[in-house]
Amino acid sequence: RPSRRESRNCHNDFKRGGPREQRHKEGATADGMSASKRAASSPAQGGPSDAGSAVKRLRSASPANGMKYVVVCGGTASGLGKGITASSIAVLLKGCGWQVNMIKIDPYLNVDAGTMSPFEHGETFVLDDGGETDLDLGNYERFLNISLGKDNNITTGKIYQQVIERERKGEYLGKTVQVVPHITTAIGDWIENVASRPVKSGTNPDDEGHEADVCVIELGGTVGDIESMPFIEALRQLQYKIGRDNMFLVMVCLVPLISDEQKTKPSQHSVKELRSAGFSPDLLCCRCETELLPDVRKKIGMFAQLSPEQIISVHNVSEIYKVPLLLKSQDVAEIVANRLKMYLPKGMPDIRDWEQLCRKLDNLEKKINIAIIGKYNTGTDAYLSVTKALQHAAVSVNRKLEITWVNASSLEDGADKAEKDVAIAQLEAANGLLVPGGFGDRGTEGKVLACAYAREKKKPFLGICLGMQLAVVEFARSQCGMAGANSEEFDKSSPHPVVIFMPEGSKEVMGGTMRLGTRRTILKSKDCATAKLYGEDFVDERHRHRYEVNPKVVPELEAKGLKFVGMDETGQRMEIVELQDPSHPYFVGAQFHPELKSRVMCPSPLFVGLLRASAGQNPFDELEMPQTPRKGRRSTG
Repeated sequence: RPSRRESRNCHNDFKRGGPREQRHKEGATADGMSASKRAASSPAQGGPSDAGSAVKRLRSASPANGMKYVVVCGGTASGLGKGITASSIAVLLKGCGWQVNMIKIDPYLNVDAGTMSPFEHGETFVLDDGGETDLDLGNYERFLNISLGKDNNITTGKIYQQVIERERKGEYLGKTVQVVPHITTAIGDWIENVASRPVKSGTNPDDEGHEADVCVIELGGTVGDIESMPFIEALRQLQYKIGRDNMFLVMVCLVPLISDEQKTKPSQHSVKELRSAGFSPDLLCCRCETELLPDVRKKIGMFAQLSPEQIISVHNVSEIYKVPLLLKSQDVAEIVANRLKMYLPKGMPDIRDWEQLCRKLDNLEKKINIAIIGKYNTGTDAYLSVTKALQHAAVSVNRKLEITWVNASSLEDGADKAEKDVAIAQLEAANGLLVPGGFGDRGTEGKVLACAYAREKKKPFLGICLGMQLAVVEFARSQCGMAGANSEEFDKSSPHPVVIFMPEGSKEVMGGTMRLGTRRTILKSKDCATAKLYGEDFVDERHRHRYEVNPKVVPELEAKGLKFVGMDETGQRMEIVELQDPSHPYFVGAQFHPELKSRVMCPSPLFVGLLRASAGQNPFDELEMPQTPRKGRRSTG
């Protein structure tokens, strides 16, 4: 009887059209002709219909078991969009029929992103296994519809922690532990280990995953940073180990527009810096305001020793979801496949679903305004997953999203009158309200007032994590007569602590001590709004919190009409709350973070409910897009 791994390999072989051991040598030719052009000139090769039999590739006899790597690094400046570029390249590779894994390298000394300020670093993205990671992993999951783990995010802190622990155990046998070779070897081993692990599809935490063909690695920061040097050296060593035909290097560089002229010097210096580290780029993705001019391509290519076709214009587009189309139009998939000797069948990459999405985005006319009442409103990265989930849901209900950022502190009693008047006017003008998560007491009373406004004025409302807790605080004060009701996080002497500290939490150690990762929520009734939206009697969503609703006050709250329709598997933790008011279009709060599992092609059900109600539609109507990942999994067995 075959083992589970053998059975899975047989399944993968069937999907790819042959045994994994088969080799194809059509991936590259000396004339440099792209794979798509070669395929088009050969009548023996079919189109997309026979992609299953055609998607096979060369595997070298390397320690990495033939894994292909695409490394994306940056030069000149950070914040150029390496994460979007890496995700878009991965979309193209997936569109070719290959299975893709992704790794993000963050050179900072923090072990993870869990203790970082949202102002400085943006949101902390939480994974199924509880990993607190960089927000780019959220981009990877949303673009590829996969679920990653905490080991897909490598930090300097993790590597040094691992090496020091090994040294303390005596595993280096008395050797002098050094950056080279010990740190660099640890980095390379980590990359190879994670790249070979199965990648889960969709958002099902029980999915066994599939073996990857290609691993896309994004190196954070810029080449030349002191903190990045060990990772650059580790990647150089890995390339030497597995062979140059198994690693493709992409550099994202800046081409600024100064006095209406595209300047190439920053890109030239970026390539020079990369070469000094022992690497040469295979592709330059040039970030620019407008499309790169042909003469500029030639000039950059001359200094980088690349053909003009290998200089890719990544100019500004109206939506980030158009970047895969932009790269496809410049034959990026063909360039990667040719360089890595991977066979590319005719008609690939097939990203028709992305093309359809972009056409839909371009044709949206009706607008919908959602007010986000937050406290980290300087920039939008602190609530990146929330804004993306809103956009996914808006597209599903055929609306063009507009977000109004309301500073929660401006709603409080001590706020400047002019600022408060503006904030209240923003609430009135919005079609729906969303109160996201957060930590600390700043702005919390403003969020409480926003919850009261949504309840009293019948505005569609979604509260997430802290937003859900403060909706409970507001209801306890106004409807249950609990004067001074509050969360223990903000008022430890409150006479009515309706939100309490979790007993297993830690108040001394901050990193990794919250309730993290995917947890199951059991729905009490099939008639509740959440059950209708999810189409299930349970929900698997990701959490990140230290405080929870006090179960002792639940009976009194429910008696007044605030129903806790979802609890954890023990029945002790309140996970979902709904206002039982037939005249209110939508009032839902969730202790978990539904935005973390929202996907471009598969929006979060709770966000869909909010957007439908805000658009004056029935929140429970069937959608044109798949309603939830779970429904899709159930239908496919």
